[in-house]
Amino acid sequence: MNINITSRKFKAKDSLKEFVNNEVKALEKFFDGILDIDVILSYIHEKDSIKTAEVIVNIPGKSLAISEDSDGFEKSISACVDKMKRVLKKEKSKRISK
Repeated sequence: MNINITSRKFKAKDSLKEFVNNEVKALEKFFDGILDIDVILSYIHEKDSIKTAEVIVNIPGKSLAISEDSDGFEKSISACVDKMKRVLKKEKSKRISK
């Protein structure tokens, strides 16, 4: 499983990259056939400086994407991973039932 981290409009620190890797590796427990995972981090230059995290999981035959906005990258990534866990569980149960 490959994990690609892209940061738009800024350079991600090593601590943030390590946090992303640790969070995303937990998805492997919920679906065995994950090919690769793309994590895109960006933010909007406004008063609040909203941080956006997008997690794209490629599995055989599909690409699943979740996006989340919050005031911190850690919160956004954690929310994306939680949502993706539910989606992967549902996808796995669909494949098992077939």
